[in-house]
Amino acid sequence: MSIDFEKGDGLVPAIVQDTDSGSVLMLGYMNEEALAETRNSGKVTFFSRSKQRLWTKGETSGNYIGVESVKEDCDGDSLLILGRPTGPVCHTGSDTCFGTGRSFKQTMGFLDELADVIRSRHSGTGESSYTKYLLDSGPRRIAQKIGEEAVELVIEAATGERERMVSEAADMIYHLMVLLESEELGFGDVVEELRRRHDVATQT
Repeated sequence: MSIDFEKGDGLVPAIVQDTDSGSVLMLGYMNEEALAETRNSGKVTFFSRSKQRLWTKGETSGNYIGVESVKEDCDGDSLLILGRPTGPVCHTGSDTCFGTGRSFKQTMGFLDELADVIRSRHSGTGESSYTKYLLDSGPRRIAQKIGEEAVELVIEAATGERERMVSEAADMIYHLMVLLESEELGFGDVVEELRRRHDVATQT
C-alpha cells in the first residue's frame, strides 16, 4: 500500500513506538522526503512544520531514534515507526513526550538491564559476585534456589504479607533469570512461548 500524502496536504502523522518497551515515544509528521530519509538513514526523520525543513530527531541532542520498522495503517494515511532511542526522547528529559512519570521502559524494561548484568557476570573472569557464584555452581543449584524462593513466596502469600511477597517474588525472578542465562536462554524466549500459547488460545 502506498502512503496517501495528498490527504494531509503532503504530510502524514507518524507515531514512534519503542520496539523494546512498547511505549509510545512521540508524534511527528512526515512528507515523502522525510519518509525516504528515515528509511535510508535508519534514523527517524520528520518534516518540521515550524522550521519548514527535514528534521532528524536527535540532530541537536544526539538522542537519535534508530528505525526498526515502518508500517502504514489500513487507510494509508498514517505511519507507525518502531525504533530504539539512544537517550531521552522528550526535550524535558523524559523517556517519552507523553508524560514525565516512570515509563514502562524504566520498569519492565529494567529486566533487560538486569539480564545484561547477569550476562556480563557469566562471561566475566576473575570477579567475585553472588551471581557469578550461582552460575559457576550450575543449573541444579540455581534451580534449587528457585524452589526455595518459590516456597517462601507461597508462605508470604498465604499470610498476606504484601511487602514480603514483593521481595520474595523479586528473589524468585532474579534466580529464574540466572537459570535461563546458565542455559543460554533469556526472558525473550519465555515471552515468545507465552505469545505462542496466546495465539493458539485466541485461534480456538
